[in-house]
Amino acid sequence: METMDEVMEHCLQELYAAETEGVKALTKLAKEVSEPKLKQAFERHAEETEKQAQRIEEACELLGITPKGKPAVGLKGLIDETETLLKEVKNESLRDAVIIGAAQKMEHYEIAAYGTARSLAEEAGEDKVAKLLEKTLEEEKNTDEKLTKLAEQRVNKKAVQE
Repeated sequence: METMDEVMEHCLQELYAAETEGVKALTKLAKEVSEPKLKQAFERHAEETEKQAQRIEEACELLGITPKGKPAVGLKGLIDETETLLKEVKNESLRDAVIIGAAQKMEHYEIAAYGTARSLAEEAGEDKVAKLLEKTLEEEKNTDEKLTKLAEQRVNKKAVQE
């Protein structure tokens, strides 16, 4: 990459791959958990993630680039790590706690990636793109906060008690 435009394209393509893979991962995690509120949270976030992917498509259209192209290698590693943990943890309550932790790692990856892409868009004077990315960044932060509350108020307490 030799220009900021190429860096921006790379970031958006990576985010698009992360969101499309994220929908699959969230759908799978929703099936794996035993806590009903956690299941609902994953199902809602999977729907939200589909909208986030659409925002990236819109941002790419504004910039005249394609959203497809770069894999989200970092997120793929987190998904692989989660799948390994799911095989190793048999107790349902403990699995739920482990799954929340894994999901939050994925959210933190996305928060960092969206923050970077938004900053690049702002610096490039791409205000519409920056606003699209900011909206998703806030959604990712909110999801992380909701997962923390679920963990602290329900899931972790249940896992400790068993």
